[in-house]
This record gives sequence, structure tokens and C-alpha cells, in this order.
Amino acid sequence: MFLSTREEGLARLRQFTPRAGRFYAENRNTDEGEGNRRNVSQLSPYLRHRLITEEEVLTATLASHSLLHSEKFVQEVFWRAYFKGYLETRPVIWQNYVNALPVDVTDKNYREAIEGRTGIDCFDHWVTELKTTGYLHNHARMWFASIWIFTLRLPWAWGADFMYAHLLDGDVASNTLSWRWVGGLHTRGKTYLARPDNIERYSQGRFHPKGLAPIADPLYEDPPPPPRGLPAALGQAPEGRYGLLVTEEDLYPENLFLSPAPSAIAVCAEPWDRFSEFSSTLVLKFTAGALEDAAHRAAAHWNTQAMCIPLNLPSLIAWCGEHDITTLATAYVPVGPIADVLSWIEPDLQKQGIALLRVRRRYDTLCWPHATKGFFALKEKIPGLLAKLNIAPAQQDLF
Repeated sequence: MFLSTREEGLARLRQFTPRAGRFYAENRNTDEGEGNRRNVSQLSPYLRHRLITEEEVLTATLASHSLLHSEKFVQEVFWRAYFKGYLETRPVIWQNYVNALPVDVTDKNYREAIEGRTGIDCFDHWVTELKTTGYLHNHARMWFASIWIFTLRLPWAWGADFMYAHLLDGDVASNTLSWRWVGGLHTRGKTYLARPDNIERYSQGRFHPKGLAPIADPLYEDPPPPPRGLPAALGQAPEGRYGLLVTEEDLYPENLFLSPAPSAIAVCAEPWDRFSEFSSTLVLKFTAGALEDAAHRAAAHWNTQAMCIPLNLPSLIAWCGEHDITTLATAYVPVGPIADVLSWIEPDLQKQGIALLRVRRRYDTLCWPHATKGFFALKEKIPGLLAKLNIAPAQQDLF
């Protein structure tokens, strides 16, 4: 059960921190089932919405463990920045994914897959687990995607869409690029094959899959264009009077170091069911709760009104008029459906005399430029990035 509050995210961080060193490195690949997740952090739903930040997680981890012994977990945190930065500098990948949808919901093989009726024991179990919990172990996600692509021979984008719709931590960059990596589109020609012996071993014998594809020939598409530079953004709040626009992409607005304080706060939900043909009640409920939690915290922090409104042009124009707002500031929204909405409505906001300004966190500004190639280019920068972020590793490993 995931409670959608910042307080819950911090509690989970405190509980997991002692296990973020050697224990995590030695046990992280084992999927023991939904009843036992001690070997992973399960912080992803909170990081995905930035109910807690990557810097908070890294600070807590390296206050207790040396970088040497917590290297695997620290790298997992930076993988999120890598995927974000990679997609941010290659937005055409997102557009190509969107163009591959909608799903053909009448396809018989697709229906059998999403209803857990393939006859592959592990896959059918994961479909049920995903629908009922909103979560899958990372290793299970890789196996799932591999079976979808290479055994079931279904379009990868349909599988990515299904998973995105049901994951509480459904993140456009991590989800899209992970599926592409499994299929051999991210690292060109390098695929991930789900093997029966590997699944049996790392599920501790819970599954014995039959009939899996013995090979994984890479998918093919034209390579994306060279990476673009990062779009312009502010590093701090604009001067003068402004309204704060909060979206589900960043729900810790009081940590944006905004000064002066916003005159009014609008907390906006997506205008559709997470951009998917199917909507998960668990995901929608978690997201709604997280938005409400952010609204309460922001209102208390700045002692001003925070109103939840739909993310659409009429609602924003009406809200700005009600509060005499001509400048809107928002935490930078990375490539994805919410960024698409903002880009669509921004010209019409401008026609109404309303400027939309994006404030990018320093963490993203530092990390994303190193995410234009493979992960190694960012990985080798981790010690330097930690230093720039003033996050010092422990002098000795304590666990």
C-alpha cells in the first residue's frame, strides 16, 4: 500500500537507508514477490512525482554509507536523471512513441496479454500484480517487456502504454526508454532476453516459464536526430508578482526556493486518464492524493491560497483573472503529456497577456547535459556531481 504523501515518502526513505549499501547491492535483483520488498527501496512513486527529491535520497544514503558500498543504489538514482536528460534532448523519441498509439484494443493477442491469459506463468502473474498493486520489481519489468516483445511479438509501444497506465511510478522517460532498451532501440542492437533459468533463479523458484523466445533479435527504426540543447529555463522565481502552477511532475514546490513568494497557487491535474487507452484507478487515486498533499503543504508554507484546478486553457485563464496574475511560474516539466499541454496552451496564454516561465532545479541542470549518450558518460561524472550538489559521502561504510 502506497500512501501518496511526502511524509510517507520520507518515512520509506528512513526505513530503507540502512539497507542502501551492501545489502542492496547483493540482493537487489531478486524478486521475492509483493509480500517482501525489503531488498529494494520502493521510493520510485515518490521520486517520480518529486514528493521527495533525488538530492534528499542521495544525502540520506551517503550520510550512512560510503560511495563505494552504496554505489549500486546511487547509480539507480542517477539512472532516473539519465533517462530524463536523454529524452529531454531527444524529444522526437516521445513523439514517435505517441504516433505508435493508440493501441488496437481488438487485437486478440493483445487482449490475452493484458488480461493475463497467455499461459506463461510469470507473465500472467505480473499482469495481475501490476493491476492490483501498481508496482513491479525492476527485474520483473525487464522480463515482462522482453516476453511482450520477443515471445508474444506485440508492439513495444503497446506494452509501454499498458505499463505506464498501471504503474504508480509511471514515468514517461524511464518507462519509454527502458522498453526501448529491452527491444534494442536505445543501445542500438543490444537487447534483453528473458531466460527461463534466470527468471526461476531470481524469483526464488516461484516461476518456471515455458515457451519463451530463445533469441531476441533487435527491433529496428531510423536512429533519432542528434541531441538538442536543453530548453531555456529559470534557475529561480521571477521578479515581482506571479502565480505558481504546480503539476504532478514536481510536488515539492516549497523546495524550489522561490522568492518572493507566489501570490497564489494553482495545483493542476492532467485533463485525461494518464494519456493511456486504459486508466488505473490506483494510479489516478495516488496522483490525486499527491496533488492534494502538495496543495496543503504549499498553502501552509507560503500562507496563501492553493486551489486544485484542471490543466486546461479556460481554467488557467479564469484562475489568473481571479487572482490578477499575468505571470505564471512552474517547476520545469520534462518531455511528456503535461509538457505537451503546456506547449499547446502557452501561445493562447500569451495572447491573454499571461507569461509562462519554467523554473528548473539545479539537480536537473547539472545532470541532464551528461545524458546525451550512454549511461557511462553520466556515471563517470557522479562523484563530481555529488560535490557540486554539496552531498558528501560517509567516510566509512557503517553497514
